[in-house]
Amino acid sequence: MKAKVFLLVALISTLGTLNALAHNETKSFKVYGNCGMCEKRIEKAAQSIDGVVSADWDKKTKQIKVVYNPHTADIKQVHKAIAKAGHDTEMIRAKDETYNKLPGCCQYDRAPVKKVDHSGHNH
Repeated sequence: MKAKVFLLVALISTLGTLNALAHNETKSFKVYGNCGMCEKRIEKAAQSIDGVVSADWDKKTKQIKVVYNPHTADIKQVHKAIAKAGHDTEMIRAKDETYNKLPGCCQYDRAPVKKVDHSGHNH
């Protein structure tokens, strides 16, 4: 009898895990960085968001692959967390103060800030 109860609990647990995995999404996007220290910092920042299952940054391609549950995490939150750690993403630029605190080997070449021309209209 105990074996049947154990098997039933194990089956329900496995089905719950499979159900949770079935709802995960995967997104890849560009994150600027240079080295192994950057990789650890970027992945740690991404994984700090509740609902992120995994994050893997490739320093050669500058691409991060994030697996997350879209019901508990928003991909924009991941971009924000990475930028807060000092790394620009394709969506959000890190604050200059944060970037400047990165170790020298981690200070990647930053893209210039795009200025928006507001001369043609009024706000």
